[in-house]
Amino acid sequence: MFPLFDFTLQLNGFPMREAKAELRKIVAFSEKEYEVFIENKKQEIVNFHLQNNPFYQELVGAKDYKNWGNLPILNKQNLQKPLQERLSKNYSLKNSYVNKTSGSSGTPFVFAKDNYCHALTWASNIYRFGWYEIDFNTSYQARFYGIPMDFIGNKKERFKDFLSHRFRFSIFDLSDAALENIFKKFQNKKFDYINGYTSSIVLFAKFLQKKNIVLSAICPSLKVCMVTSEMLFEDDKILLEKQFGVTIVNEYGASELDLIAFQNTEGEWQVNSETLFVEILDEYNKAVPNGTSGRIVITSLFNKAHPFIRYDIGDIGILDEKSTLQKPILKRLIGRTNDVAVLPSGKKSPGLTFYYVTKSIIEDDGNVKEFVIKQTKTDSFEIEYVSESELNLEQIKKIEKAIELYLEPDLNFIFIRKDSLERSNRGKLKQFKSML
Repeated sequence: MFPLFDFTLQLNGFPMREAKAELRKIVAFSEKEYEVFIENKKQEIVNFHLQNNPFYQELVGAKDYKNWGNLPILNKQNLQKPLQERLSKNYSLKNSYVNKTSGSSGTPFVFAKDNYCHALTWASNIYRFGWYEIDFNTSYQARFYGIPMDFIGNKKERFKDFLSHRFRFSIFDLSDAALENIFKKFQNKKFDYINGYTSSIVLFAKFLQKKNIVLSAICPSLKVCMVTSEMLFEDDKILLEKQFGVTIVNEYGASELDLIAFQNTEGEWQVNSETLFVEILDEYNKAVPNGTSGRIVITSLFNKAHPFIRYDIGDIGILDEKSTLQKPILKRLIGRTNDVAVLPSGKKSPGLTFYYVTKSIIEDDGNVKEFVIKQTKTDSFEIEYVSESELNLEQIKKIEKAIELYLEPDLNFIFIRKDSLERSNRGKLKQFKSML
């Protein structure tokens, strides 16, 4: 088949042949060669932006690069200014790839990548998906993503889907009738893989579970399912494996950077060490030992249009003790730094702890399809949920007791049953939200 996907990117000014060749070279480095490569790239990207980017010069407060550890941490607040003021010399909105983050962190912003950096992002995606015999030029994708609802935006996205050999399911309606239509498409189309938002794909798996159907039995061409953008819990992964009958791959990325971590064929969450340099830092911006949690801080090694150097992505994670510089393994992604519940006792707890404890009880009987938790005061929480029937008193007591055991007593909960949950304009579901 004609490589339409690669050809389209090349036609749009993204040098895919060169990017793929560079990635192959980096992947083939020995451990020693890789050490030299990473130090050179770090120095090169910092020096480039200190010489060519007034925004980064001002942030650093100098034009000379001396010590990596003394470089400032770039955060999303720093980026709340017009993109033109953050671009490097000779880069513009016309000769760069420009996009906007989803705002799931609460702080959306517009960013840019130079065309070569963007081509490397695609080369990195192609390389990792290739671990599972997925070829973007030939493999047919079932895509569970949001889609613009306006006519022009919708048609543009559908055309991109056509060029990318994928069929998109709108995830703004996930009623049983809509899920039935999705199921029918799997009966009639030869999908090779599923890719999309975790919560939507889990909801589809629950629908199949209710019908006692294994997806690969009715769509035998299906090889693998990649979930992204939202937390994948272990019990959800087990459910997906059972109802889809294929390998479930967990990916973690950021549109302004690249794929950050992607589950390899050994089941490890392998960090992208080819185009990114990932650090785990403490509150004093010092690197923590592997096995210890900290803020995930990332450097884009190739982006010359816009600096992402020691960029605090807003997530907390742990690198595995067996990680090496060349092959870092993400042991655990704990959640966003701004998704922290502050309790009356002064205790701070990741918001996903609430979600996880509640989840272990709320889904026991299969009645609740999905839910979100909102903290409205230090001692008050709202749990919005979609289910066939109201939660009963026994279930509510169980949840309150479990939270008391894992967190602390005397917290107040309001349970609100809804027909559907509010998703972002891209279709993401935020499982915990602090309103404090």
